[in-house]
Amino acid sequence: MNPGLEVNRIQYRPSARSLRILHTENSMAWGGQEVRILTEARGLLDRGHRVKLLVCPGSPIGAEAARMGIPTEALDIAHKGARPLINLRRWLRQHGRDHDVLNTHSSTDSWLSAIAGAGMPDMPPIVRTRHVSTPVNNHWTTRWLYTRATSHVVTTGEALRLQLHRDNAYPLERMTSVRTGIDLDRYTLRDRQGARAALGVRDVPTLGILATLRSWKGHDDLLDALARLRGRFPDWQLLIVGDGPQRQRLESRTRALGLDEVVRFVGNTVDAPAWLATFDLFALPSSGDEGVPQSIMQAMACGLPVVSTSVGAIREAVQQDRTGLIVPPRDPEALTDALATLMGDDALRHRFGVEGFAYAREHFGIRAMLDQMEGLFRRFGKPLQ
Repeated sequence: MNPGLEVNRIQYRPSARSLRILHTENSMAWGGQEVRILTEARGLLDRGHRVKLLVCPGSPIGAEAARMGIPTEALDIAHKGARPLINLRRWLRQHGRDHDVLNTHSSTDSWLSAIAGAGMPDMPPIVRTRHVSTPVNNHWTTRWLYTRATSHVVTTGEALRLQLHRDNAYPLERMTSVRTGIDLDRYTLRDRQGARAALGVRDVPTLGILATLRSWKGHDDLLDALARLRGRFPDWQLLIVGDGPQRQRLESRTRALGLDEVVRFVGNTVDAPAWLATFDLFALPSSGDEGVPQSIMQAMACGLPVVSTSVGAIREAVQQDRTGLIVPPRDPEALTDALATLMGDDALRHRFGVEGFAYAREHFGIRAMLDQMEGLFRRFGKPLQ
């Protein structure tokens, strides 16, 4: 057992007093972090709590929150600077007392919240959720942010919690790992041929990735591997689901590798389960910035075998030689070998998919995440009267 793991097990205890939860998120991007925030917010709203999000004007998370019926207010907190700091301090001076806890997420909104609220009466205690595995510097100001300005730190994987303890000496008892939960009623087994027919996907063996098109998600390595494997597996196609800043470059690279006939860029989708149902094999060869990626959990919940890397907390989802294969990051040769192993073995893909489905049912449900976050907000927020 990992050291300190038992210290932070939070038990859900229903209470007549609902919580008043405020989130800040300055992100103008879209990905797993934003999905986690909205899933958690919607889930706690459904439990009878009051939840509000402070987001930047025109942000994707703000638009999606409105679609989901999550109370949201736009505030310019896009960068670390005097104007956003003044904006947030003014807002907290007017409304901070109306909240029991402030849950920050990205670096910018966490810094702004900590500084804006310093010394302010009735400022709600800060719980910081750390979503990614990017190293944290050891400057004294950063230590102040994590150990003094913040009441508690949540990580989205135990590996991230242990990384902060090992590399930054943050006390284990000040951190809790709360893995993101997914809706297991949406992500489940579906008919593959029917899914392909409904989406206009060719009915051939299909490798797929579901991720924002960012440099560290491993799309380049996946294209390299597919180019190497095309002669051995000419019937296979690759579906790239998601969008992002790297799309135009990746489309050009696909053409340069002569893969444009077997690679399809799907773009963003609001129905990820439908696209996952068209895959035979899921890959996410990330090289950094990961907790436990939701797309991996979603793929496993849909009964897919997974090929991924050892970064972040991915090993907390993908069980080596049981639900998938783990390779080193930025190693196209190892990725090629792992993909070839599963592309060439129908029975092994089926076995890993069955094991992954069972593991997802046991470990990836949304209720555990909501129970733990509610418990943490009660424990580290304002004392409830």
